[in-house]
Amino acid sequence: MCGRFSLTADALQLPAAIRERMDDVHLSRYAPRQLIRPSEPVLGLRREECKTEAALMLWGLIPSWAKDPSAGPRPINARSETVAEKASFRAAWRHRRCLIPATGFFEKNYLVRRRDQGSFWMAGLWERWLGSDGSELDTCTILTTAPNSLIQPLHDRMPVLIPDGLEEAWLAVADGHDLRALEPLLMGWDPQGWIVEPIQSSGNQPSPSAVQGSLFDIQ
Repeated sequence: MCGRFSLTADALQLPAAIRERMDDVHLSRYAPRQLIRPSEPVLGLRREECKTEAALMLWGLIPSWAKDPSAGPRPINARSETVAEKASFRAAWRHRRCLIPATGFFEKNYLVRRRDQGSFWMAGLWERWLGSDGSELDTCTILTTAPNSLIQPLHDRMPVLIPDGLEEAWLAVADGHDLRALEPLLMGWDPQGWIVEPIQSSGNQPSPSAVQGSLFDIQ
C-alpha cells in the first residue's frame, strides 16, 4: 500500500503537464512537502468536463453517494484488480481517474524514490461529494498493484505508476471497452532506476533527511 509519500520538488520542477495548469491559487498554496499523510490536501492532475486541470483534493476517498462524509471509511488506497467491481470505486474508475505527482513514497522505515530524484505519477481516482447546503468536497485515493522485486521485501502492495507521456491516455479514456486499454498500465513497474533508502523515523514522522545509504539500488 501507499500510506505516506513526499513531493519535494519546487513549483518549477513539477511535471510540465501539471505545472502549466496551475493557476495563481495553486501556486500560492503550493510548497514542497517531505511527508504527506492521509486526510491532507494533495495536488493532482485530473480531467473534468473534457478539460485537463490541476486540482487540490483531500487524500482519502469519499464516494459521491455517501450520506455523511464524516462516517464510514475513507480509503487512501484502492486495489487496481478490483476497482472496476467495488461500489466505492466503480464510478470513479470509469469516469474520474487522476494523477498524483510525488518524488518518493514510504514503506515502513524506507523511502522509495527515483535514482535521479525526479518526480513521478501515481495513479489515482477522485470523487466529488456534494452536501445539501451546496458544499463540495473533492477527495482521492491511490491505486495499488502487486509489488515488483524492489518493493516485495517491504510490502505486498505498491502504488501504480503511470509513465511520463501517458498522462492524457490515463485521464481521457471514457467508460466502455476503451478502459481495457488501461489494464497494462496497472501492472507492476520496472524497478530499474529506482532505489530504496532506510530512513530514521520518530513515531509518525519519517525523516528522509536522515538517509543512511541505499538498501537496494537497481540501475
